[in-house]
Amino acid sequence: MQLDSLQAQHQFHIRQRIRMMVNQYQVHAVAPDGTEGELLAFAQQKRLAFKEQVTIYTDDSKQQALLGFKARQRLDLGATYDVTDHAGTPIGLFRKDFAQSLLRSTWHVEQPGLPQVTGQERSMPVALLRRFVDSLSWLPYHFDFVANGQPVFSVIKKWGLRDRYVVEVQNPQIDRRLVIAMAIGLDALQGR
Repeated sequence: MQLDSLQAQHQFHIRQRIRMMVNQYQVHAVAPDGTEGELLAFAQQKRLAFKEQVTIYTDDSKQQALLGFKARQRLDLGATYDVTDHAGTPIGLFRKDFAQSLLRSTWHVEQPGLPQVTGQERSMPVALLRRFVDSLSWLPYHFDFVANGQPVFSVIKKWGLRDRYVVEVQNPQIDRRLVIAMAIGLDALQGR
């Protein structure tokens, strides 16, 4: 998919597929009737990697990279993840705010030319239940990402046996590749 077409998207569906040694993610456009549309991106994450790195491809053949994100350091507590395009050119970054995340997960997203975007779990009760009752870690969650009090995008984990997400983009200027990286990062990194 061309970058202009990707940037025109206002909603994505993301599905996780669990394999023996990897997590895989399919990113789909949303059809006019609200169902999954064309495949926009495919990601694969190795489990238990010492230094987190995820490459996101244009499709599941993994022939052409679209973007990727990589941790700057090995320790994951408040790690910063650099997001780059297929050629390694920086797009932006995201990082977990470790102190803020003790009770309710908080992430910061930065894109050159835009104010910092902060995302936080919408529901404090759900956040607390997910943290302190291991058997409830499957509960769906909602992240709202805002800049200067204005909505930028949201990530909603849907109820179900497999992880499924709906991503809504409200700000036309945010790079959709950065949004996709953050949405996949939420699933891949949230439990750490």
